[in-house]
Amino acid sequence: MRNGGRISAAISVLTDVLQRHQPVKIAVRDWGKRARYAGSKDRAWVSGLVLDALRRRNSTAHHMGHDDPRALVFGTLRFAWDWPARDIEQACYDDHGPTPLTNAERDALIMAPDPTAPIHVQGDFPEWLTPHMERVFGPDTVVEAQAMAVRADVDLRVNTLKSDAEKAALPLKSVRAVPSKLLTNAYNIPARDPTEREDSIEGIPAFSKGWVEVQDAGSQIAAAAANAKPGEQVLDYCAGGGGKTLALAAQMQGTGQIYAYDIDGKRLSALVPRLKRSGAHNVQLVHPSEGTSLEPLVGQMDLVFVDAPCTGTGTWRRKPDSKWRVKPAQLAKRMEDQRQILAEAANYVKPGGRLLYATCSFLIEEDEDRVAEFLAADTRFREGDAAEAAIASGLLTDHGAAVVRKFRGPTGSVRLTPRRAGTDGFFFALLNREA
Repeated sequence: MRNGGRISAAISVLTDVLQRHQPVKIAVRDWGKRARYAGSKDRAWVSGLVLDALRRRNSTAHHMGHDDPRALVFGTLRFAWDWPARDIEQACYDDHGPTPLTNAERDALIMAPDPTAPIHVQGDFPEWLTPHMERVFGPDTVVEAQAMAVRADVDLRVNTLKSDAEKAALPLKSVRAVPSKLLTNAYNIPARDPTEREDSIEGIPAFSKGWVEVQDAGSQIAAAAANAKPGEQVLDYCAGGGGKTLALAAQMQGTGQIYAYDIDGKRLSALVPRLKRSGAHNVQLVHPSEGTSLEPLVGQMDLVFVDAPCTGTGTWRRKPDSKWRVKPAQLAKRMEDQRQILAEAANYVKPGGRLLYATCSFLIEEDEDRVAEFLAADTRFREGDAAEAAIASGLLTDHGAAVVRKFRGPTGSVRLTPRRAGTDGFFFALLNREA
């Protein structure tokens, strides 16, 4: 496909996302079915342009003077992809290209960005979140938010039940992975140019053999803070797809027992093939349809890991369409969910045990506020030093240890962000039950 056809395709896909409320993956897939002539590079190009348009939707719309898909696509080419305005105009005359630029569009593409734009415009986030963003980031709100409006790296966790960092190095060269700066048993694949097709991790032998798992470095550090030990009894209370379950199993070296539970049985079932590939034999799935299956675990767990459902603000780099779907009602609902889940999960911690609370959100309302409220209501628990717990696991590099110490809060919790650590937005707190 020529660039004009690709631009038209991006406008069509973005229209499906914004006006028909389709997820990006679905919209790109449906367009690919209609456009059988499009190759893999064409699909990567179109998808990359749409995702970048969503990442920088506010600032682009402000600059272009319109927020329709056409304006967003043209503005993204100019201000995110650094295309000269003349190249954009020329592409409009390609076969199947969009209609030629209007005078207003042409003028917008050659104007300099507005440095006086409001915070939510410069930072590319929903306006209603401004007080929440300023509460957590203060004067750094814009720069923190801008770091969430770029393409994310891919992180891989080496599964030490089957391999080690040195052994995994050679097969991971094919996907241009480099050792993680934060973790000893992890690799990092730097974000590609948005026009390039990403390498398929699932297609390499190291993945199919279970040597590596895709897991964001922030998530890996949160799992490290749980510091699961061989022989312990562990409950992953919101296991979801099981990424942290597998990380905990590796820490436990295949001994002890992990119970993986999630209220969504379908998500929990997705863990089965991952378990087989990982070689973890000490994981027991606890299905929500079995109503009393958790009762024998009350007061028996050395560790309860709670990766609580949240607004997912920390994943905006990977899921930019979700950024614009977050609403005040959703935040309120998630806060209530977190309140209930923390209270329930605490019942499974034995005296002297610990609870690790984590979210992929940077909002204080979902993080420190929920921990403080829980500790006020349940006096059996005290907050510990989550940064030192992560370091004690031995899974962090010297640089990783310095990062978690630097961003440890006054009570011991840790908040990581793309700007601070190069990870997704992640929060974790360690809550110890008195013996």
